[in-house]
This record gives sequence, C-alpha cells and structure tokens, in this order.
Amino acid sequence: MLRLPPFTYHAPRSLDEAVQLLTDYGSEAMVVAGGTDLYPKMKRRQMTPSHLVALRGLRDLYGVRQTGDGAWQFGALATLTQVGEHTEVSNVFPALTHAAGQVSTPQLRNAGTIGGNLCVDTRCTYYDQTEHWRRSINYCLKKDGEVCWVAPGSPRCWAVSSSDTAPVMVALGAQVHLVGPSGERTEPVAAIYGTDGIDYLAGKQANEIITSITLPVVEGTENIYLKLRRRGSFDFPILGVAVALRREPDGTVRDARVVLGAVESFPLRVPAAEVLLNGQRLTPEVIEAAAAVCRKPARPLDNTDLTLYYRSKMVPVFVARALRRLARLETAGTDEVAA
Repeated sequence: MLRLPPFTYHAPRSLDEAVQLLTDYGSEAMVVAGGTDLYPKMKRRQMTPSHLVALRGLRDLYGVRQTGDGAWQFGALATLTQVGEHTEVSNVFPALTHAAGQVSTPQLRNAGTIGGNLCVDTRCTYYDQTEHWRRSINYCLKKDGEVCWVAPGSPRCWAVSSSDTAPVMVALGAQVHLVGPSGERTEPVAAIYGTDGIDYLAGKQANEIITSITLPVVEGTENIYLKLRRRGSFDFPILGVAVALRREPDGTVRDARVVLGAVESFPLRVPAAEVLLNGQRLTPEVIEAAAAVCRKPARPLDNTDLTLYYRSKMVPVFVARALRRLARLETAGTDEVAA
C-alpha cells in the first residue's frame, strides 16, 4: 500500500492568510483544493511538500455566477461536476461543460475543481510511476533525475499538459484572476503556462492563488471540445482539440481559435489553422486544409499512452471532426476512444 508522507495541514480562513502561509514556507508548501491529483502523487513521492495549504474553507472561491456584463465567472473551487452539469453555461460554452464532464470519473469530478484542473501537473510515462520504479531508472529530469528519458539530449522536460479544460479556456479567451503577496492581478489564462514540463505554470508565482476564471460571452461564438483516450472514462487525454469561432450571416468564419491539448507541455494554439479558417466558409476543402496544418506543430513524443505515431495521425482527424461538427456536416458521436 502506498502511504502519504508526513506533512502539516493548514486550514487558512482568508486568502491573505493562505498567501502568507505559502510565502512563509516557500518551496516546502503547496496549495491543495480537491486533492485528486496531488494526493496520489504525494503517495508516489512525485511531490513531497511538508506543508499543505488547504483552500476548501475559503467560501469566496466557490460557485458559478454570471456577472453584470454577462460574462461567466467560475470560482476556482467550483467542482468539475458543477461546471459540467451547469445548464446555462452549457448553452453558451458547450465545449467547457463537455470538457469538465470528460475528466476522470464522477467521484473525482465531485471533488476536483476547475482551478485545480487548469493547474493539473504535466504527465509522462517515466514520471507517473511509483518511487521504486523511478529509482530503478535513476529517476527523470522532472523529479530527482538529470535526464529526460523521452528526449535524452534535450535540456527541457517534455511531460505533456493533461488538462481537459485548459485548451477550452484558451480557445474561449478566458481570464484568470490571481492573488499573491503583491496583490491581485488578471491575466489571459494562456499566460500562466510555460513551455517546460517542469515549470509548466511559469506565468504563476508559487505563492499566488487562482481565485476565479472569467469567460466573456461573445455573441455568436460556436465552440466544441473533443478528447481522445484509450477508454471511455477515467483516462487522461492523449489528445484534446478545442475550437472556438464566429461566423458571419453568410457563413464566413472570423475569430477562429484552434487549441490542442496533450501534445505539448502547454495548451498549444495553432495560428496556421486559424489563418486558413478566417475569411472562409467551413467547406470540406477548407476543413481538411486547416486540419492538415495542425499535425506539424503537434509533436507528440513517446511519453504517454499509445504510440506517438498514432497520436500524431489523430491530430488532423480530430481537428477535422470538430470543424465538421461545427459546420453541421457531421453529427456528434459518443466519447472518443482509441480504436
């Protein structure tokens, strides 16, 4: 049986107290919300904080609400179940509710939070193992080792982003609100992600706390999220595709955003595909051309489930599938599982 290591559990009653605890204990402290990713990794000694700062007592971080200007605000502690089953949110952001509803299992979605899913750790075959297994290969660059076994000659870690909701939030232009020692700030959600699998939250300081996420409602925005995984439940994505766009009355696309998940250490936006879509109608030819250019920037490596060749081949397939569904050229299917 894998057991948790010793740690001190702190239950602050205010955001200021939580920030102060993170500042005081520095690298020895971590935030815990739902704990669905953190606690298993502590058991495997992938993360070994000696102090946990729990957010569950901070009531202002809960809830899903619409603001005065029509935007939707998600408290960082809103559970994935609350987001995924929110009917009004689904009416305008079906990609988000679908993505939240695809995370893991119902039990874990009841505990896991939207803020936690945006910050969920990157994953890799050589990292997501027991401590004994990792010790047998002399660990890896992400934790306790000196070599990235996925790309031994590379100076960076190639662990992949494993969030379902992050690609959707990037595609929809979400804003994230943070509180830290220097006060409050708001950034595009894309700005909190770095390009290395170790420092994957390079845009967020360790002693900053995400308090909420805001999604502006832009009239006419169509959006969709598709997920590829081995099984129809529980599994992390081995590919995520989020698309958001608007269309003129004649069907001409504008403001297209195409974002891929689980192919890099961060949600990967594909400007080349967006350029091909903007100013065009969603014809089969345009869809195939936009989907095809997504394969080159998506560089899946041998660091997660299934082969990298299969995952690479599925990128244009899933992008085209998402675009066809937005264009009403294909009806929605069931959960996407590897054949």
